[in-house]
Amino acid sequence: MTGILLIQLGTPDRPTFRGLYPYLRQFLSDRRVIEVPRLIWLPLLYLRILPFRSGVSAAKYRRIWDPVNGSPLLHYTRRQTELLQRCFPNNPVRFGMMIGNPPLGKALSEMIAAGVDRVVALPMFPQYSATTTASACDSLCRALMRERRVPAVRMVPPYYNHPAYLDAVEAVIRDDLARLTWEPEHFVISYHGIPQKYAQRGDPYATHVVRTTRELVKRLGWKRDRWTQTYQSRFGRSPWLKPYTDDVLENLARRGIKRVYVALPGFTADCLETVDEIGNESRELFEQAGGEHLKNGTCLNDHPKWIEGMARIIREEGHGWLS
Repeated sequence: MTGILLIQLGTPDRPTFRGLYPYLRQFLSDRRVIEVPRLIWLPLLYLRILPFRSGVSAAKYRRIWDPVNGSPLLHYTRRQTELLQRCFPNNPVRFGMMIGNPPLGKALSEMIAAGVDRVVALPMFPQYSATTTASACDSLCRALMRERRVPAVRMVPPYYNHPAYLDAVEAVIRDDLARLTWEPEHFVISYHGIPQKYAQRGDPYATHVVRTTRELVKRLGWKRDRWTQTYQSRFGRSPWLKPYTDDVLENLARRGIKRVYVALPGFTADCLETVDEIGNESRELFEQAGGEHLKNGTCLNDHPKWIEGMARIIREEGHGWLS
């Protein structure tokens, strides 16, 4: 029997210091995410970063935490799994988190116990980066190492230019724009950033991002002077991929641009980086610089086009395995 496994980064269990501390500890201990030598990084992590950042991040998570559904990332990943299950009634569909709960290893063990001997794994990261896609592969391999009966595995490759993914992003953006009561003067296409040195060492992420953007603006018919591709979520002092989203938004406002829509094609589910960082922090910065309206784009979430798109991508990779 073939099972389908969605691999998502993860989310804290609670928007509190105690909820964020173990989450950030696991995330920032990943050698794919932080390439600083351990001898230098670990003392800095435990003595300075975790004691301070856990509380700061908890306050941010409280702003987006739903009293019923909790973390938006967990909520929409669960929804994606439920809706995909309807597309594959004869195949168990599960999701696992690389960090936090439900753990990827537990989801895999439950699938194997249910009789799954072949797995189609879908990392929820359209553009490849060692910090995300490769880390997802690492997490899956570590989970497989703990199993006595190891299933055959197919890992879905990056789908940054797959028509099904692009169809879904285009549909979400068009739906967002149709709901606005004002007309954007400029479009910002924001992706999560990575350190410049990672790209210089061979990470193809920036290339994938550019190819996604190129296809999207062509589909949407945006003129070149009406859009800017940017990178957000910088961490630390070293240079990251540029231009930075906040710098661009601030400059747009100072140039007299009052209305901006921020598209977020690199995120497959709403999360802290999209709902709070763009929707609250970047909006506040934009308004302080003279802007009036900023709309943070909706992520793919449970949009019907994305469920349809995921199913298509999975069927292609699972050819011969899925009915």
